[in-house]
Amino acid sequence: MSLRATEDDSGTEIHLPADIDWEMLDKSKFFVLGAALFSGVSGMLYPIVVLKTQKQVLAKDMPCVKLAVSILRHEGCRGFYRGFGTSLMGTIPARALYMGALEMTKSNVGCVTVSMGFSEAKAAAIANAAAGLSAAMAAQLVWTPIDVVSQRLMVQGGNTAHTSAVRYNGGIDAFRKIIQTDGVRGLYRGFGISILTYAPSNAVWWAAYSMAHRAVWGGISCYYLKRDGNGNGGGCGGGVGFTPDSKTVVAVQGVSAAMASGFSALVTMPLDTIKTRLQVLDGEGSNGKPSIGQTVKNLVKEGGLSACYRGLGPRLASTSMSAITMITTYEYLKKLSTKDQDCHAG
Repeated sequence: MSLRATEDDSGTEIHLPADIDWEMLDKSKFFVLGAALFSGVSGMLYPIVVLKTQKQVLAKDMPCVKLAVSILRHEGCRGFYRGFGTSLMGTIPARALYMGALEMTKSNVGCVTVSMGFSEAKAAAIANAAAGLSAAMAAQLVWTPIDVVSQRLMVQGGNTAHTSAVRYNGGIDAFRKIIQTDGVRGLYRGFGISILTYAPSNAVWWAAYSMAHRAVWGGISCYYLKRDGNGNGGGCGGGVGFTPDSKTVVAVQGVSAAMASGFSALVTMPLDTIKTRLQVLDGEGSNGKPSIGQTVKNLVKEGGLSACYRGLGPRLASTSMSAITMITTYEYLKKLSTKDQDCHAG
């Protein structure tokens, strides 16, 4: 499915770079370069994730700035990177699963939907939603145990509600103690709600991104045509086409990603808060094991519906920044990983 040219309702044509599908990629280069690039992105955004996680499990809410100052004062810069080594260890295989499932699903579903007679815009939205859903489910098999461990390290020693009394000396020690206490199931605590959070969130994000991407290009085409006097009396029509430069392409990708991530974060924030508490807190259910019902009751008791949105500011910031860097890095990665053009000649 190519994005080489898109059209708005009036026939204005925008010539975009051809989309790079799964068959065009050098898989080895794609996964190796992807691991390196996304590890760097994770390192940049990790302090915001720490802030978001700590806010979600605080016994009493605290402004982000005050919490950040408290972490800096008591632990220094290292406090913003608690559990980062463990998180990074899981990022590489999780991203590999995510990217592989994403590209294969997008390519296959895209071809099927086009053959079924859907328009290119609808086919792209459906393919992106299906790809986001399958990619999230595949990645969670690796990411949930890493999430459980890294989040426990993030909140260890903080002013949180009912955190585990067990002290962890790094990621390996946390893995060992969780397995000793709860078995392998302990590493998958919150797996179900993680799927309920991230699978729909990814489906919504990729579908929203596809639609936002086309909508933004439609707005840009109108702007350029009106500015150049080709708007046919103020409209956007005329069948005139233009080819945007690479900076414009990247800017549109970033804006579309931010729009999609903002919507997705607002919809799934309560589930993310519940998931984090299930994975981190103890003593909220029978035998010290938390339950979804008790976790929701405790949140409502602590602050009503607004308690479910604790950490929304950091999450909006982290998801928007992550989405912008992810999509621009991802598209750049695909360009770097394409096979030699000779392979596709003819």
